[in-house]
Amino acid sequence: MNTDADSHSPTDEPTTDLDHVTVENEDAPNECAIFPREASEDELMTNWITAHDESFVSLDTMR
Repeated sequence: MNTDADSHSPTDEPTTDLDHVTVENEDAPNECAIFPREASEDELMTNWITAHDESFVSLDTMR
């Protein structure tokens, strides 16, 4: 039995393709908005995530 916490088994769960856009703000930090690629306009009103500069970390640091 494999008990490695980093191993992942394939699932039958559907995946969602994501897209992103950078929102440039004049009086605040820029934001990255992440949302489902195939979302309708109604879905986009509630299915998104925003991230600010301090939200990002180096991939190498997290490994």
